[in-house]
Amino acid sequence: MRLVFAGTPAAAVPTLRRLAGEHEIVAVVTRPDAPLGRKRILTPSPVAQEAEALGIPIIKAARLDEEATGRISALRPELGVIVAYGGLVREPLLSAPEHGWINLHFSLLPAWRGAAPVQRALIAGDAELGATVFQLVPALDAGDVHVMRAYPVAGDATADDVLASLAVDGAELTAEAASAIADGSARPLPQQGDATHAAKLALDDGRLDWTESADAVFARYRGVTTEPGAHTTWDGAPLKVRELARAEDADLLPPGRLRGIKGGVLVGTGTVPLLLVRVQPAGKAAMAASDWFRGLRVADGATVELDAASSRSEGNEAR
Repeated sequence: MRLVFAGTPAAAVPTLRRLAGEHEIVAVVTRPDAPLGRKRILTPSPVAQEAEALGIPIIKAARLDEEATGRISALRPELGVIVAYGGLVREPLLSAPEHGWINLHFSLLPAWRGAAPVQRALIAGDAELGATVFQLVPALDAGDVHVMRAYPVAGDATADDVLASLAVDGAELTAEAASAIADGSARPLPQQGDATHAAKLALDDGRLDWTESADAVFARYRGVTTEPGAHTTWDGAPLKVRELARAEDADLLPPGRLRGIKGGVLVGTGTVPLLLVRVQPAGKAAMAASDWFRGLRVADGATVELDAASSRSEGNEAR
């Protein structure tokens, strides 16, 4: 079957690679090169790099406008496949392929429709995550489901960990859906249940409020790692929390209070303490939290307190 594939980040690469081995991909659509690193060097997206390695023609487009629609339609694809492209497919492009478009979404739809499903699910403390391949329709992530599967997630897995795992599992699901469409056996079904929205994360979503329970703080850390990144404030400056862990058998501490121990730094929450493992002070490289704490020259056994927690800006939370 003739496919056009639209995707941008690394999470879309396993699906592209899998489909390229089973179908004819007439073009890959991805977003333009972006500046990366300290030197801000223009770099092709992970999907563009994979497409080049596979020898597939590439269409770089910031949005699927009239020009992009014309170029894609001229290739006469039978099916469009989209995985985290970063833009909307609208008419007439939506109906251009004979079988329309299918979308791999990293949630159990209709839960967490939107831009950041894995991140929002982790922040909310969801015990079950998964992936869905559905038929693309004009309404956001609302089309009929071709295939859906839940997957176990480790209790300390971050958003990066989960996305890497679901990217591989989702490639299998997408290949299954594409094969069913190709042989005429596909029977997509309407979504069932109440929809929730996974709004794109902002920097403020990564702020840790130590007055919340340890479960809530740890869930937020997992959901925002590595982007936009968990952070708190020390001495009026941002302190990035690069690695946070559960603490075992630790004495209670007031929210935001720090105590150095072997292997890290305990930080108090609204319930039990958590363990700061790696931090990154403003203007410095990431380091072991114990090294950072030692540099504060705190007396043995003494504690210090992070700056007072401030609430995240209203409007950043999913509704």
